[in-house]
This record gives sequence, structure tokens and C-alpha cells, in this order.
Amino acid sequence: MKVVTVEQMRAIEQRCADADVPWQQLMENAGLAVALEVKRYVEDIAGLNVLVLIGPGNNGGDGLVVARHLKDWGASVDIYLCADRPQGDPNLALCEQRDIPTTQATSDSNLAVLDEVLSYTDVVIDSILGTGKARPIEGNIKQIFDRVDGAATENPSVALVAVDLPSGLDADSGNCDPACLAVDLTITLGYPKVGFFTFPAWDYLGQLLSVDIGITPGLDNDVTIELITPWGVADALPDRPTNANKGTFGRLMAVAGSINYVGAAYLACEAAMRTGTGLVTLATAKSLQPMLTTNLIETTYLPLPESEQGIIAADAAAVVDQALDGYDALLVGCGLGQHDSVARFIDGLLLSSSIKIPLVIDADGLNTMSQTENWWQKLNGDVVITPHPGEMSRLTGLTVEQIQSDRIEIARKYAKQWNVVVVLKGAHTLVASPDGNVKLSAVANSGLASAGTGDVLAGCIAGLLAQGLDVSDAAVCGVYLHGQAGETVASELGEAGMIASDLLPALPLVIRDVTGY
Repeated sequence: MKVVTVEQMRAIEQRCADADVPWQQLMENAGLAVALEVKRYVEDIAGLNVLVLIGPGNNGGDGLVVARHLKDWGASVDIYLCADRPQGDPNLALCEQRDIPTTQATSDSNLAVLDEVLSYTDVVIDSILGTGKARPIEGNIKQIFDRVDGAATENPSVALVAVDLPSGLDADSGNCDPACLAVDLTITLGYPKVGFFTFPAWDYLGQLLSVDIGITPGLDNDVTIELITPWGVADALPDRPTNANKGTFGRLMAVAGSINYVGAAYLACEAAMRTGTGLVTLATAKSLQPMLTTNLIETTYLPLPESEQGIIAADAAAVVDQALDGYDALLVGCGLGQHDSVARFIDGLLLSSSIKIPLVIDADGLNTMSQTENWWQKLNGDVVITPHPGEMSRLTGLTVEQIQSDRIEIARKYAKQWNVVVVLKGAHTLVASPDGNVKLSAVANSGLASAGTGDVLAGCIAGLLAQGLDVSDAAVCGVYLHGQAGETVASELGEAGMIASDLLPALPLVIRDVTGY
């Protein structure tokens, strides 16, 4: 599903008009689609009291179409004109023909009529400002929003619905005016907007639905940002033939763990196995193997020489390099630590050799590479890196604040420059590919903000690489499985107290739900 900027949405609508789908038809389609979703959301619209707040532009026109359809389906509808509509507005005339009570805000002394309608309203529909140029909400509209917010606070059963987006939310940046209403349901038109997947915008949207408004297929081919969808993941995940053997599903070498971060090795390897990898071998400091075999009983092992107990020695790079024959993917970094010998090991393995199998670099692998000038020029083959904002900061020299303020464009820029797939972690984790395409996760789950969940994600991606997916598909599918595993656990346990190992048994359940196997 494409995700658009305001400028892209306007260009697509203009292309529709040029292709003989005029804006009036798009408005009619949009209003009907929104009305159907409102009807579905409340389950039985007949007899409900609906207040539709109408603005001066196209968003207000959409709202008038919504009001008309809800009236035809048996709702008791009130229209409140927050600003003047164009002279001879046909959509307003159609509402007037249905005797829908209409109040002009400028004629409503002290907003008395608004207060009265709010006292019995079941659903408030915000169709005021839309995606037009963001401007401060003040004057009458601010007072109207204050009254609506007060009514919803007093009566939490009132449903707040936004048409396209909550008024006062910037569709590109995700910034929100102080008066912007946090709604229960946002029904966005045609495509989700890029600003939705930033903060604070996400917290204002409530449930997000995207509706088809009749845009001609193919007019969005220049849009390079997409939402990760279950059907896209289902198409990319590997088949599971009934006559398979463990070799069918790939062999992964995971270099992970140190004396202080033993759990990272467990989580990464277990995640790879839970995503269906046929064989996972853990290459780790030899003194760690006895404690890991207690839980990682299906994993095979490559014990590595140590510089001290639980710390991989620099000369272990040659041991791993020689053992890679027959493996389909390599994961490096989870919990390795930043000891000097580990840094020399990573440099020797990743930056001084010619690894030819797909590679995932996470955590301490990234921290070590950030200390090497032009590190990306020394990598070979297909590479996925999985930085959190702090690690991305070290790799780029930008501040965390700079990265978080423009996550999509920064990830896109460096994926191209470094010729790697960048998985920038965080709420709405994104996958940026060297070709400029970006895919966004719809998940923002505070339960995933805990130690070890990044190791699980790295293991998922590496396991999918081992099963034959290309680097972009493996990253996208891994992000989806990881996020949905978090949603599954949250639905059962809640987000507080969720831990990384909770995700592991949920991973095959998510795969089953997406693929049927």
C-alpha cells in the first residue's frame, strides 16, 4: 500500500482529472466510502445522532457527502458549518434537500447550538481542514474543538471520526496543532499520508483505515514509500514443500554473544529457527557454549578462540571465514560487545575479507564499523544493517534528534550511499533499499522497547535470508513478523512487561496466520 505526501496526493488527483475522473467524482466516492466505514464502525447507524463539522474546502465537501449518506441510512444528522461554503455548493444543496439541520458557526452566539447538539451526539465527524497548508487553529474553529473535546471527555462513549486526517495534523511532518483532536477513527482517503507514521501524529489518529476513492490504477507509480502489508509478506515468504529436508530451508551462521550478553545469542538464533530456518550454527566464544546449550538445544555450534573468558579473539575471524562454506547467510553482531579483540575480529571478518553470502550486521557489528572510515566500501555482496537511532547516529555522524526528525529520508539517503538495506528500528520501523524504495511498518508497540527485541529482529531477517529471500524481502518480512509477534503478545499480556523471549513462540503463529502453514 503506497504512502504519499500531500504534493504526491494532489498530483495523483490531477492525473485522475486528466484521465476523466473529475474531483467531483472523487469527492462523491470519498464521502460514500467514509460513510460506509462509519456505518461499519458503529455497527448500526440507524437512530444514532451524528454531528458533522464542515470546513470551507474539499475536506468539508467530503463531509457533506458523508452527512447525506448517513441521513439516507437512518441516522439523525446535524451539520455545523465551521466556515463559509462556496456559493451554490451542490453538496450542501443536497443536504438541504434532505432537511438536515444546518448551523453556521458565525451565527451561533456563544456556540449555544453546538453545545446543545453535542449534549446528545453519538458520533462527531471532523471534516474541516484536510491536508491543506497547515495553519494555526484559532478563533471559532479552536473554540469549536475545545467544546468537542470537552463533550468527549465528559461522555467517553462519543465516537470521534476524522475524514482523511484530524484537522490540525500536518500530513507531511506529523506535527499537530495544540487544538488538534485525538480521534477514535481516522478514515484516510486513497492512501495513508507519510506524516501519519511519525510522532505525535500517530497518537492522534486512533484506528487508521484507508479507503478506495476510485483513483485510476497506475497513477501512483512514482510513489516510492509503501506500507508493509500481510499480503505482500505472504507473497514473499518461502514455500514449505511437504517433501522438504532441513537443507531446503537454508543454513545460517550466527556470530553472536559475549560474557555480558549471552542472551543476545540465544534470542537471535532462536528467532532464526522460529522463522523456519533449516539449520542454525552459533559461532561464539568457546567458554559460552556450555551455558547456551542448556536452552539452544537445536542449534549447532562453532566454538571460537577467546582473548579472555567469554570474549572472542581477533584471530577467530579466520575460523569463521573457513567454516562458511555451505552456509546461505551470515549474521554478525548481536551481543558481541566492544572489547578491542572483538573490534579486530569484526574488522577482520567483515571489512578485510570477501564474504560472498548475504549478511546481516547488527548491534556491536555496527558500532565497530562506525569507527572505520568509509566502511561500506569494504563490504562485499548483499548486506542488511539493523541500526536503532543511536547506532544510526554513530554511523552517520548525525544526532539522534536529526535522524528521528526525518527518518525516512535519512534512511533512504544512506541506503543509497552505502549500497545496503537499512532497517531503521523504532516505532514504525522502516526498511530503506539502495534503489530508493522505503517500506514502513504499521506497528508502534511500546512492548518492543525492551532489551533483546532487536536481537530477535536480526535473527528473523537473517533466517529469512538463509531461506533464500533477497535482502529487501528478508528485511521487510522480518520487520513484519517481528512487529506482529509483538502485537500478538500485547493482545495476550499487554505491552508493559513484555520481554524479548515472549516474541519467539509468537513468530510461527504469525507466519501461519499470513501464509496458512
